[in-house]
Amino acid sequence: MQPKDTTTNEGFKGFTNTTCPFLPCHKGIKREFNCLFCYCPLIAYECPGPYEVFTDANGLTRKDCSACTLPHDGYNQSWNFIQRWLEYPVVWSGQPQTDPPTRRPRPPGKENEGRDD
Repeated sequence: MQPKDTTTNEGFKGFTNTTCPFLPCHKGIKREFNCLFCYCPLIAYECPGPYEVFTDANGLTRKDCSACTLPHDGYNQSWNFIQRWLEYPVVWSGQPQTDPPTRRPRPPGKENEGRDD
């Protein structure tokens, strides 16, 4: 198997499950629908996607990300989005989303260097 940085096959970046009974589960997708992140890996981390905060039946604070299309809008776009945000993940504080949304985390000591997001 080739390391991912040298392969030209980008099939690992996404797929669309056309037989899913919930498709389309998010409205507003402009590119191919990416089902790879059906359960977003950023659910436990700070992220810029639109989310609401609620308290579940057990009293735990949770994110409702049902309005977010970022991990689903295009195979390459969503793959790159998730990879950038998981590069330096910051655990979600349990607080409602800020306005403007959280900016992409930087490595420790480089938080204030030039931003490209």
